[in-house]
Amino acid sequence: MNGFHRKGQDLYCEDVSLAHLADVFGTPLYVYSLGFLQEQYEAFDSAFAGIPHEVCFAMKANSSLAILNELALMGCGADIVSGGELYRALAASMDPKKIVYSGVGKTSQEMSEAIDAGILMFNIESFSELIALDAVAGRLGKKAGISLRVNPDVDPQTHPYIATGLATSKFGIKYDAVIEGYERAGRLPNIDVVGVDCHIGSQLSSLAPFVEAATKLTDMLTLLREKGFDIKYLDLGGGLGITYDDEDPPTAAAYGLTLTDLMKDKGITLILEPGRSLVGNAGVLLSRVLYTKKGTDKRFVIVDAGMNDLLRPSLYDAFHRIEEVKQNQREPEIVDVVGPICESGDFLARGRKMNALVAGDLLATMSAGAYGFSMASNYNSRPAAAEVLVQGKKYAQIRTRQTYEDLVRGERPAVF
Repeated sequence: MNGFHRKGQDLYCEDVSLAHLADVFGTPLYVYSLGFLQEQYEAFDSAFAGIPHEVCFAMKANSSLAILNELALMGCGADIVSGGELYRALAASMDPKKIVYSGVGKTSQEMSEAIDAGILMFNIESFSELIALDAVAGRLGKKAGISLRVNPDVDPQTHPYIATGLATSKFGIKYDAVIEGYERAGRLPNIDVVGVDCHIGSQLSSLAPFVEAATKLTDMLTLLREKGFDIKYLDLGGGLGITYDDEDPPTAAAYGLTLTDLMKDKGITLILEPGRSLVGNAGVLLSRVLYTKKGTDKRFVIVDAGMNDLLRPSLYDAFHRIEEVKQNQREPEIVDVVGPICESGDFLARGRKMNALVAGDLLATMSAGAYGFSMASNYNSRPAAAEVLVQGKKYAQIRTRQTYEDLVRGERPAVF
């Protein structure tokens, strides 16, 4: 299904008018299509039906509790990178045995919480982390299941900020040190070696980097088994891209067929960590035009959503389509769509051709379901936006808009 479509001149989420939602809940407002999310998950899961696998949603893409709960109901697990994400995953009723813990900076407290929760495994990023985890597990009188995150030095051909599998990346253990790492892990009394892991980056538009990384990992799997390690899981991470503009990324079906051909008869369970590919195009950010302004060389459309609501354009110079919620027939012009934040880097789009806009018009910034709200902040003391989930003709507010009181909750004057 297409979660967002037009009925006449009006933009809808499933069977609900986005203009109606903006009137009810105000703007800025995140709106998600549950039907689209379900369809994306089912397509991804079914693409790997030919081999044992677990889909563990990369929570950093979208950690809203209602989204996680819906994914849990579908049978999805979670890829987490913090103690807060573990808390959210468990609060959303995700099965701990379908949770993998990634990230380079796990604290001892976070390790302890995850061990007590009974997660599937930790993806270990360094030898020092491995030693720390062994000590934490020992204090708890338990064993911690682990995989080592292999840095395969594969170019994912994506934005450098989201490329994680290159030799210059902070992530993972270099390929030629992995066997030594597993031998170290095998000697630790509180560590249970169960898997091999890698993740090469995000928003990949070709299957070639996945194939290169998967081939290196299956070679590593063979070596480890020859050395007596009982490897049960092969975690290939996530990274499948979505369409923001005119990209044509591989489908879940093509991705599944390619990896199934590589992994069949390997005697492992494949762990997959999609994030953006499940939720990216399931969400939009609604904003309302406040003012228009003609500068010396540019025209500006100033809206009530800023870089604190959607950071990707400012951080990555990322492209998001912006559509009028109600189409108009005014003459087109070239504009920058900017927010109210006191930064020149606060923009949603630059040099964009759009029909002339006026104060009060509603805009939908598309493909905002991933790394939208999850990267939002209170910069300039702006309250966080509300969120709404739509299913057919029904909708539910899944996060209330922050109040000014919320902004200062937990703060107090210094008393010496």
